[in-house]
Amino acid sequence: MDFDQLAADIKSWGKALGFQTIGISDVNLDAAEKGLMNWLAKGFHGDMDYMAKHGTKRSRPAEILPGTSRIITARLNYRPPAARDSWETLHDGNAAFISRYALGRDYHKVMRKRLQQLTEKIQAETGAAHFRVFTDSAPVMEVALAQKSGIGWRGKHTLLLTRDHGSWFFLGEIFTDLPLPVDPPIVDHCGTCQSCIDICPTQAIVAPYQVDARRCISYLTIELHGSIPIELRPLIGNRVYGCDDCQLTCPWNKFAQTTGESDFHVRHGLDNITLIQAFGWTEQLFHKNMAGSAIHRIGYERWLRNIAVGLGNAPTSGAVIAALESRLAYPSQLVQEHVKWALTQHQVST
Repeated sequence: MDFDQLAADIKSWGKALGFQTIGISDVNLDAAEKGLMNWLAKGFHGDMDYMAKHGTKRSRPAEILPGTSRIITARLNYRPPAARDSWETLHDGNAAFISRYALGRDYHKVMRKRLQQLTEKIQAETGAAHFRVFTDSAPVMEVALAQKSGIGWRGKHTLLLTRDHGSWFFLGEIFTDLPLPVDPPIVDHCGTCQSCIDICPTQAIVAPYQVDARRCISYLTIELHGSIPIELRPLIGNRVYGCDDCQLTCPWNKFAQTTGESDFHVRHGLDNITLIQAFGWTEQLFHKNMAGSAIHRIGYERWLRNIAVGLGNAPTSGAVIAALESRLAYPSQLVQEHVKWALTQHQVST
């Protein structure tokens, strides 16, 4: 089989399926593994115990799928068109800011389906059966593999960057044993810029290319199951699901284009919803509106927790106080704790 031609065909098929870029790498992640072990040793993974549990399995793809020798990485842009300006929303203390990637449908389902279609195309052409698809769904070092495959470089905020679309995209992988030719990596183009480090609201980017997840707003509002540390709550502002500040300030994102994927377009007006509106959703309405969304995975309790913090940071008003007081008796100690904190921010005793 002509594997050079096959690699070219895979990239062509991928673009026909809507992917912006397809890259191919080997599975040697020795350098990335050292960084991962150092990161874990510092405890920067916080309560994400699965990160430590998986350990080196994350940096050794063949331990996930024996026989794997190549990784096909795909990039799919997600920046939604017609969404309210992010900075405008962040500076509106009554608005609820939701990370741009979560304004549409759950990317896991969209990416997995598209990657599976590409896999089936490869299988039909080669007759091979040694494949497995991933998209942020297993212990896979996506950014390291994407960097090795030439899709982009790892920015100082630890996200993958490209010169033509910044960082507004999802990544997915296909593990295979096909001996495809690998693509050369791209050199780092961050230079002396440290805009992402300077703007981080909680100073979670503790050094170039190193994030302490315990301080990261995305971790605090999505991955953390318990109480958000009191000292970090005022710094979260109105960010109720994720944080995009490091991407919004990155100079390379001025080249970003909006996505053509309708699944990633804004749903339910999430780009322009107020904190009070979101806090007033019943549990049934939350499940209805968030069905098929990445937000659904945090559940209703943490949704209320996050918005309570946002309301605590909002401009004081009778409406804000009334909204918070309406949840004082909510049957969750986690929610009650954050509601009480929020009320104290408005000088209301509980």
